[in-house]
Amino acid sequence: MGTLGGAGLAAAASPARTLGMEGERRASQPRSSGLPAGGAGAESPGSGAPVSGSSGSSALLQGEVLDLDEDEDDLEVFSKDASLMDVNSLSPMIPTSPLSMINQIKFEDEPDLKDLFITVDEPESHVTTIETFITYRIITKTSRGEFDSSEFEVRRRYQDFLWLKGKLEEAHPTLIIPPLPEKFIVKGMVERFNDDFIETRRKALHKFLNRIADHPTLTFNEDFKVFLTAQAWELSSHKKQGPGLLSRMGQTVRAVASSMRGVKNRPEEFMDMNNFIETFSQKINLIDKISQRIYKEEREYFEEMKEYGPIHILWSASEEDLVDSLKGVASCIDKCCKATEKRMSGLSETLLPVVHEYVLYSEMLMGVMKRRDQIQAELDSKVEALTYKKADTELLTEEIGKLEDKVECANNALKADWERWKQNMQNDIKSAFTDMAEENISYYEQCLATWESFLTSQTDLHLEETSEEKS
Repeated sequence: MGTLGGAGLAAAASPARTLGMEGERRASQPRSSGLPAGGAGAESPGSGAPVSGSSGSSALLQGEVLDLDEDEDDLEVFSKDASLMDVNSLSPMIPTSPLSMINQIKFEDEPDLKDLFITVDEPESHVTTIETFITYRIITKTSRGEFDSSEFEVRRRYQDFLWLKGKLEEAHPTLIIPPLPEKFIVKGMVERFNDDFIETRRKALHKFLNRIADHPTLTFNEDFKVFLTAQAWELSSHKKQGPGLLSRMGQTVRAVASSMRGVKNRPEEFMDMNNFIETFSQKINLIDKISQRIYKEEREYFEEMKEYGPIHILWSASEEDLVDSLKGVASCIDKCCKATEKRMSGLSETLLPVVHEYVLYSEMLMGVMKRRDQIQAELDSKVEALTYKKADTELLTEEIGKLEDKVECANNALKADWERWKQNMQNDIKSAFTDMAEENISYYEQCLATWESFLTSQTDLHLEETSEEKS
């Protein structure tokens, strides 16, 4: 059970404080302290060194290392399609046209100095007569001129994060928006307001906001700014300014109609992207499944091993000649238990959250491709109508021109963001598996040293006793 390596989802618990609705009344107020000296309170995705296709591929779990019974066939996927992690397998050149609006979308290198720091902390439970929910404190520190203050503190609930994600997708349909954690449950967690669940969600929401802050385009979105700075009543008022129900229903109907028509001539580079996403989704979901299974078996191994220490202590009470030896074994087992627990805790924070985030990313990518196809399908339908003269020719020609610019902007935005996302993904996954390997090496070295020291002492003791008997 303990031979598979370790990874888990045992996030450190941080109990949420139940304050009723008092937190809402003080939920949002600007503060005036300066910026932090460093990058505290923020995370920057993909900070590792760039990796080549071969190294990225080798970072995935190797099927032959894992001893799985019913899932052995699934593991064949790891030995196929080595180009999945190849950073150069999809590197389309971005065309620039002076006649299009593509120049409005620019992905430049991120600045060396961060100017937006976001921290999500202090979850609080709010109980009303209607519902029970959790809010999280969000502290924003910035030096940007468009902000009215250098520091803001607000409280937001999960629904507010969902609203922000929806607004970002609406404003940037073909940019890769960071995923949110699931609404109700994370694997292995049953209780919605369990402390571990709340802490796991807090970390995921913290990463969500910081990924947006680090994005060269999303970071300047107006709704993102409102989310970080507006008081509760201001945010509620801002939400009501969006399109009405009938307008949203019309957009949904048009999107469904476009998806039903499908895309007749999807460009080859987007066909490649779609194939990559399908393969990536299959592999990352399998890695997530295996990691969860490894953690479960490691947990069972740990719980079983904890019982052996006390057993050897009790045993020593009835064996006078073996007291020191049995107590020494119990001590070694205890040290190995502590090392195992530390490894499981560390890996649950290092590996599983990263893998599961990219499971959610794979779902987001499918949504991005669908929205891109909807834009192109709308253009295709107008071109078809013009070909058969099914409507006013002049009006169609004007609409086609606008849609061509829209399609070109959408395509180039996706291509630029795609390369950025893929590099971050490779860095994150490489870092997660490297950290897992280092944690395992440290664990086994520590356990080996513990038992070697014990066995050496026992051998020396036996030699002394043998020498005394001979003399």
